[in-house]
Amino acid sequence: MIGEVSYSQQIRIIKYPELQKILDQAGDSVLIVNFWATWCAPCVAEIPHFEKIAAQYGSGQVKVILVSLDAASQLKKKVEPFIVRKGIKSAEVLLLDETDYNAWIDKVSPEWSGALPFTLIINTKNKMKRGFEKPFTEAELTAELKPFIQ
Repeated sequence: MIGEVSYSQQIRIIKYPELQKILDQAGDSVLIVNFWATWCAPCVAEIPHFEKIAAQYGSGQVKVILVSLDAASQLKKKVEPFIVRKGIKSAEVLLLDETDYNAWIDKVSPEWSGALPFTLIINTKNKMKRGFEKPFTEAELTAELKPFIQ
């Protein structure tokens, strides 16, 4: 159709219990979960680094999930067009539809104040989990990921 944009992936809207299952899943791959929003400039700047990691490792060794905290009503208007503009194809994109941040932020990580961006790197096999309340450069993200994949 004229004027419609084609999206290479489906962006699912989820609630916190589903996110908790994803964070708790046991597996051999390292999980990188980045919490971001289209209105967060540092988030927008670092998104390509996560896509590059996702494309580099594939979903076997490292799985990257980008969790948007935009309002669910913004999915078609802002989030999907943003994902297309940024060429996000390898990282999985979810939209967390939860308005009471205080009910779940501490469950994600007690160290997280709620500021964006926030990234979790998890290796359930080695029982390693670390949270980062800061934007990453590509070099910083690669360096922080190394201990989790060795």
